[in-house]
Amino acid sequence: MRFGIRTLDDFGDIRGKTVLCRIDINQPVDRATGKLKSINRIQACAPTIRELSEKGARVVLMAHQGSDIEYKNYYTTAPHAKVLSELLGFEVKWIDDVCGPAARDAIRELEDGDVLLLDNVRFMAEEQTLFETKLCLTHEQQAQTQVVQKLAPLGDLYVCDAFAAAHRDQPTLCGFEQILPSAMGRLFEKEYCTVSALMEEPKRPCVFVLGGAKIADAFQMMRTVLSKGSADRVLTGGLVANIFLASQNVEIGKGSLDFIMKSNYGQFIDVAKDLYSSYGDRITLPVDLAWVENGVRREAGIGEIPKDIGAVDIGGQTAAMYRQTILDARTVFVNGPAGVFEQEPSELGTKEIWRALADTEAFTVLGGGDSITATEKYGLTDRIGYICTGGGALIRFLSGEELPVVKALRHGSRI
Repeated sequence: MRFGIRTLDDFGDIRGKTVLCRIDINQPVDRATGKLKSINRIQACAPTIRELSEKGARVVLMAHQGSDIEYKNYYTTAPHAKVLSELLGFEVKWIDDVCGPAARDAIRELEDGDVLLLDNVRFMAEEQTLFETKLCLTHEQQAQTQVVQKLAPLGDLYVCDAFAAAHRDQPTLCGFEQILPSAMGRLFEKEYCTVSALMEEPKRPCVFVLGGAKIADAFQMMRTVLSKGSADRVLTGGLVANIFLASQNVEIGKGSLDFIMKSNYGQFIDVAKDLYSSYGDRITLPVDLAWVENGVRREAGIGEIPKDIGAVDIGGQTAAMYRQTILDARTVFVNGPAGVFEQEPSELGTKEIWRALADTEAFTVLGGGDSITATEKYGLTDRIGYICTGGGALIRFLSGEELPVVKALRHGSRI
C-alpha cells in the first residue's frame, strides 16, 4: 500500500477476474469529424490497462466525456476505444451502453485479457455534476445508485486510475469502493506520489493562473488556496476573469454577459464579488480585454470596452503584466487558458502566458485538459516542470483537501 491505498501490486493473481476500472480519458472533441483533438490522457492511462490485460484480467473501462457544462458538452466514448486499440495493439471492445442489459451481457461474455470500454458514464443521471453538487450523496448512498448496483455484482475488483477526476464525488469514482476490494492504477499512483513528494512546500512567491471554462472548479479552488494561503497571487483569465470583472460592475460587453447567463454561470458573479471583497489584494484582474470583429482582433482597456462585444481573450497589456508576474515567481500552478486559444485572433493571452511558463526559472505545474492541449499546440511540453492529467484534482490536492476519491480508495483498500 501507499498512503493507505492498495496498488496493483497488492492484488496478486487477477487472471480470470473482472476488474471494473475507472479512467479519465476526457479529451477535446472535434464534433465535425468525430475525432479527438488530443490523446494525452488516453496515452497516460494505457499502461494500467495493458498491465491488467496482460495479467489476464477481464477489464471493464468506465469513463466520462464532457465537462460540467453538462449535456451540451457530452459525447460518446466510441472514438476513445479506437485510439486505445491503436495504442495497445489489440482490440478494445466498445458498447453504446453504460449499465443496461446490453452492457452487462457484454461484460459476462469477456474472456481473460479482454478489454471493454463502456459508453460515457455521464449519460447516467447520477454521474452528472448537477447530481453531485445538488444532492451531495455520501459514498454509502452512491453505492446504492443504479450504475453501481448494476455493475458491481459483475466485478471482482475495482481500480481507479482517474487522478484527473479525483476531486469529483460521483458513483463511478467513489461508490464502487464501498462494495469491492479497490486499488489505484499506475497513473493515479504516479501522479499522487509525485505531487505529494514534490509539492509539500512550494517555493514563494507561489502564483496560481486560473482560467478556462470550468467555472465551478475554478471558484471552488480559488477560495481554498486563498483562504489557506497556498496562493500568494491569483492571475485570472478566460471566463473566470470575465465573471470577476462583471462582479465589479465592469463593462465586459453584452456578448460576454449573455454567454455567462445562458451558460448558467450567473450565480458565480456573487461568488466572485465575495471573493474579491475578501482577497482582492491577491487577485489580479485584466486591465484590458480582446474581442474579434470581422476576423480581426480588437482590444480596449477596462472602462473603454464597447457594450456590444463578446470578450474572447485578455488584452496585450494584461498578458505582459501576467508574464512578468510569472517570471518573478518561484512556483507557478496553471489551470485553464486565458482565452479561446484554439483560434489565432484570440490566442495572444494564452500564448504569452505559456511562453512565460517556458521562460521562467520557477517550478511550473500544469494541469487540465485544455491546458495540456495548449502546451502541445505551442510545442512547450518539454519546458514545463510537471504536467498532471488533472486540473481541479491537482489544485485541490495541493491546497490540502482530502480528495473524495482518495477517501473512497482508502475505504476500498480495507475490503
